[in-house]
Formats: sequence, C-alpha cells, structure tokens
Amino acid sequence: MPQKAKHADADFARDTSPEALNVFHGIQRRRTGEQKLADAFDLSEGLLEMSKQGVRMRYPDAPEREVFLRAVATRLPRELMIRAYGWDPLAHG
Repeated sequence: MPQKAKHADADFARDTSPEALNVFHGIQRRRTGEQKLADAFDLSEGLLEMSKQGVRMRYPDAPEREVFLRAVATRLPRELMIRAYGWDPLAHG
C-alpha cells in the first residue's frame, strides 16, 4: 500500500528538483496577500465552473439557474441552500 503524503507539499514536491522548489517558494514569498487571495478566488470560480459543467452533463435540459443551484448544492449544506437560495436539493432529486 502506498504511503500517504504527510503534508500538502509532499505530492507537489515529489517530482520537483530542490532548486526549482526553492525558486517557486521564493516567488510565493514575494507575492502580496492580494495576489494570493485573487488566486484563491480564481481557483474557487474554476471549481464552480467545473461543477456546473458536471451538472450540465447530468441535466442537459436544465435552465442555467438550476445548473447554478445544483452546482452550489454540492458545496453547501442543505440547510444553508434553503436559507440562502430558497432551494431544497432533496426536493429536486
């Protein structure tokens, strides 16, 4: 059985030379908090878009609002979906 990574960088660093990893870490240290936060928002948006694409594949005739709601429902608890969007994922199977 393969060993699990002890921390998040383990898999990332496994096939990266120490020199390249040092360059990467140097670049990351010089980036501003604003730049890092923008990256986090971009990644989050990308994940939502991938989730929406999966919904479109499963429900090809769904209107765009339903696609959005189904995608968001994969990330939020049911109670929050109902409070925030007035949409119950269980009622829409």
